[in-house]
Amino acid sequence: MIRKIIRIDKEKCNGCGACANACHEGAIDIINGKAELVREHFCDGLGDCLPECPTGAISFEEREAPAYDEEAVKEAQKKIVTQNQAMSYHSGCPGSKIMQIRQKETTETENQFATADQISRLQNWPVQIKLAPVSAPYFDGAKLLIAADCTAYAYASFHKDFIQNKVTLIGCPKLDQVDYSEKLTAIIQNNNIQSVTIVRMEVPCCGGLEMAAKKALQNSGKFLPWQVITISIDGKTIE
Repeated sequence: MIRKIIRIDKEKCNGCGACANACHEGAIDIINGKAELVREHFCDGLGDCLPECPTGAISFEEREAPAYDEEAVKEAQKKIVTQNQAMSYHSGCPGSKIMQIRQKETTETENQFATADQISRLQNWPVQIKLAPVSAPYFDGAKLLIAADCTAYAYASFHKDFIQNKVTLIGCPKLDQVDYSEKLTAIIQNNNIQSVTIVRMEVPCCGGLEMAAKKALQNSGKFLPWQVITISIDGKTIE
């Protein structure tokens, strides 16, 4: 039969696995580092995977394809539930599996003496903007930190001063060569974000990250407290 079904452009696909995570029917797998529609009869043609793709590799097409088999999908989902009684299920790249990290509470004394063995303050995974989900439990009520990835290397106390009590997203517009604004807009729109902190390096290419975050704030239609902090290449904050 001729029907609407998704198409995956393997040239654009970066293998992040976001589409596989978004496909509740289990129609998509990651094979040899690329997303692939492996069960056409599982694809309902609604396209929950489309907005999750960071590279625009997924689109709709109308072509000959087997009919959507809802009963087969339900049966497969039952098997997955059974398999996951002992372990959590994750389809796609292991590095993109959504995790909320609960760090051990530390005392003020421990914080003062944590020097050589610094305490991680990270609360979420993944942290790369390209891999981050549009919605996740840890975004609810979160203070969002959007940081250039170099900042954590330049600024010695990055975890304590910036990551602590925030949900962290990082990226480099020069290396990724993508516009982060659409992804960030979706995150802000779809979640109860409380505030946004943008941390960038003083180098000009970091301006792309700041502009994307500001554009996302504007396009989201929400009025949130926000600030921009600039780090110098020698590890100091610039007023």
